[in-house]
Amino acid sequence: MSDNLWQNMILTGEFGRHPVHFFSNTGSTNDLALALSNTGATDSTLVVADSQSAGRGRLEGRTWLSPPGTGLYFSLILRPHLEPADFPKLTLAAGLALCKGLESHTSCRPGLKWPNDLFLHGKKCGGILTETQAMTGTGQPAVVIGIGLNVNTPADAFAGDLRDKATSLLAESTIHHDRGPLLAGILAELHLVVARLEQGDFSGILSEWRKRNIHAGRQVSWVNTQGRIITGISLGPDEEGLLHIRDGRDQIHTIISGDISLAQE
Repeated sequence: MSDNLWQNMILTGEFGRHPVHFFSNTGSTNDLALALSNTGATDSTLVVADSQSAGRGRLEGRTWLSPPGTGLYFSLILRPHLEPADFPKLTLAAGLALCKGLESHTSCRPGLKWPNDLFLHGKKCGGILTETQAMTGTGQPAVVIGIGLNVNTPADAFAGDLRDKATSLLAESTIHHDRGPLLAGILAELHLVVARLEQGDFSGILSEWRKRNIHAGRQVSWVNTQGRIITGISLGPDEEGLLHIRDGRDQIHTIISGDISLAQE
């Protein structure tokens, strides 16, 4: 299936108003974007790869399966008008944008797992990695939002442990999707949600995020910094984007980072 938007991006090095650095294969689009941001890359610069050999997850040691020709693997450089303390909110905002982009361009209705995972029918379909790096010298600090999305990955590509944990738009809908229009839709939603953040509307973003929260009110487990497993009811993220869990003794734990799973998993 021909995708004119995708091919035009490769030929011109542009995607709408975005300057694009396209790679058939690279280690990690986020690593490249961070390096570009540190040498003055403009706001809205995109780094796109057809495949990655070292795609990274949010937690140390986590990788992202990035086979060629099937997925969206890209990083967007932004210089948002936000206080650095508000940068972590961009991860939740990007998750909402990713959901809305897919809802507008596919029949899929994804859910979100705090803080950065996209799920379809109980399996992970996409992930977000937000990283920051200040410019050398003076200037607006840059934020890199990296997104990996399994689009046309066949179900049999998920081998071993991944078979029960990962999926793609194709595997869940049996429909092949052109990546160019999907990328355009997701980028449009990303710019809208970042503008909302800049205008101080994180509460509205959070309200929409919570409607897609796959763990809302469910029993979840979290491993704290001491290695102890905390089990309790997920209360969802607060107005700062931090997750709260109420354990069996009615104690509320505030989660800044870590891996959350359903208690029975």
